Amino acid sequence: MSNARTAELSAAGVSIWLDDLSRPRIESGELAALIGSHDVVGVTTNPTIFAGAIGRGTGYGERIAECARRGLAAEATIEELTTADVADACDIFAEVFERSGGRDGRVSIEVSPEYAHDTAATIAQARALWERIAQPNLMIKIPATVAGLEAISAVIAEGISVNVTLIFSLGRYREVLNAYLSGLERARAAGLDISRIHSVASFFVSRLDTEIDRRLGDMGTPEALALKGQAGLANARLAYDVFEQSRTSERLRLLLGLGANAQRPLWASTGVKDPSLPDTLYVTELVAPDVVNTMPEATLRAHADHGEVRGDTITDQYLESNQLLNAIDGQGIDYAEVTAQLEAEGLQKFSASWDELLSTVASALEDAR
Repeated sequence: MSNARTAELSAAGVSIWLDDLSRPRIESGELAALIGSHDVVGVTTNPTIFAGAIGRGTGYGERIAECARRGLAAEATIEELTTADVADACDIFAEVFERSGGRDGRVSIEVSPEYAHDTAATIAQARALWERIAQPNLMIKIPATVAGLEAISAVIAEGISVNVTLIFSLGRYREVLNAYLSGLERARAAGLDISRIHSVASFFVSRLDTEIDRRLGDMGTPEALALKGQAGLANARLAYDVFEQSRTSERLRLLLGLGANAQRPLWASTGVKDPSLPDTLYVTELVAPDVVNTMPEATLRAHADHGEVRGDTITDQYLESNQLLNAIDGQGIDYAEVTAQLEAEGLQKFSASWDELLSTVASALEDAR
């Protein structure tokens, strides 16, 4: 039986994707069970998730030992482990993928964070991962850096479905939408079936609150403190406004008429960092049709336990959201500076996780030899 609260969220137009993947979750049957019990219709991963999963040392010992026997280095071993996990997850979600016409049932794997500012290397690794995993419900995650924008267009043009990650600002989101459309236009010109190409744009939510709330807290005035805990929601709601506006453009309408799919917004970083905020805040307050919410397991289970669905909590909030961000600007907090900082920090965190993963796997390989 499906959980009533997650079923209600799905009925409101939100696709629930789990922000976690590991070998034990696959082999135990837990991942497959979440499809029926909690309406989970996709999975996302990133270097931090894999560092945590493999670093725990559970479920990967035999595979690492086999890689050691084959003489593989740490980086090649990581590719073996992560692509195997993603390929198996693609199999688990194949039925969801077919049932949804390719809209859901998606599993994402990210290009190496060391390529975030290297367009050519990002394109090359996206192709390699796409060809190696060879599953139609795969998505390649590419960060929305300046270099990433060109890579996004290039791989979309080759028929590769993309999860654009690490989006913080509305300006960058507009550029991401343009990169997707440019890729679709190139794919159509090359004679590809554009109806088979899908994309999501991952807008990070809680990290904006964390940084802006820190700055507001440092100010300490009643006016500043009254604005805490609201920036992330306002920013995401205005991103949905951008999404809705994009659907009225003649450029997209032409492509949709030719069978293309709109690039859906995805709410990422939906685990609440501030314990004073409700643990389902970034679920309950970001409900609208045609969005994806990728949740850590704790957030998923919190919503299943006590989350509320009050219908659309986005589209009637545009004016208030603009006013909120203007009020934060009035406190002297520069939106462009904050979002640029968060992009840089996000890349640094993924790079640190990647380095940690390399070190962990290198040690495990040494022990196995």
